[in-house]
Amino acid sequence: MIEEIIKEKTSADHLMYVSLKYTKTCDVILNLLARWKSLIELSFDTILEKDVSNGKIPRMPATPKERIGFIRKYYKKSEEIQEVLPLYIFFRRVPDLNKTREGEFRKNVNLKVIEPGKTTVINLEKLAEYYDIVEKFMGEVKKRLL
Repeated sequence: MIEEIIKEKTSADHLMYVSLKYTKTCDVILNLLARWKSLIELSFDTILEKDVSNGKIPRMPATPKERIGFIRKYYKKSEEIQEVLPLYIFFRRVPDLNKTREGEFRKNVNLKVIEPGKTTVINLEKLAEYYDIVEKFMGEVKKRLL
C-alpha cells in the first residue's frame, strides 16, 4: 500500500509541477484533483487498515461515507487529517458538479466549480494552497505508517 501511495504522490507532483506548467489547461487541473482524491483515499485506507490490525479501531468501514465518519471520529486529534477531510469531500464532488473554464493556455488559467450556493475558483494559487494541505497530510501519514 505504501508503494501505491508513493506512486500516486509522484504522479500528482508531476501534474502540478510539470504538466500544469507547460499546458495550463483545466483538464490538467481536473486530473490533479482526481489524483489527490485517489492519494487521500489510499492514505485513509492504509491508516485505517493499520489501526484495525493494531486493535485501535473495531473494524474497517464498508462505504466511503462510513470511512469519512471513522476518520472524523478516530482521528479528531490530528489537525492535518481533519484539515484534509473537507478537501477530500470537495474533490469527490467535483466530477459531478458544473464547471466552467477560463483563460486556458494562459498564465491565469482557472476552473470555476459551481456548487449549490457557492462557486469555487480553482487557479494556480488555489492549487498551491491545496498542495500545502495535502503535503502536511502526507507528512502525518508517513509518521503514522513508519
